[in-house]
Amino acid sequence: QVQLVESGGGSVQAGGSLRLSCAAFGYTYSWYCMGWFRQAPGKEREGVAGIGNDGISSYADSVKGRFTISQDNAKNTLYLQMNSLKPEDTAMYYCAAAPRGSRCLQPLNLDYVYRGQGTQVTVSS
Repeated sequence: QVQLVESGGGSVQAGGSLRLSCAAFGYTYSWYCMGWFRQAPGKEREGVAGIGNDGISSYADSVKGRFTISQDNAKNTLYLQMNSLKPEDTAMYYCAAAPRGSRCLQPLNLDYVYRGQGTQVTVSS
């Protein structure tokens, strides 16, 4: 059974840091591109960071220089290190997986087939 399980969310003050993890189960991790997106109440989904077919990371302008996406293929785990957090980063964060190929052409907008249940990040001012 395929599962993406996020963890690491929480409540922090502005300027703080969090590290999100996404553990993948039930599929061949290396065959898929991975990414993070977020959604706040009343707002559209926003791609935050993604790793495309070529292994290169992409970031939304709103998080460049503050967030870092990485993965450990041996552990089938994706990470998102979030530093200098701002109140506008408050959202539910999801990890997603898309099969390598045409579905990974836009790392910030993966045409994903698997998605986790989300982890809440709340940043207070």
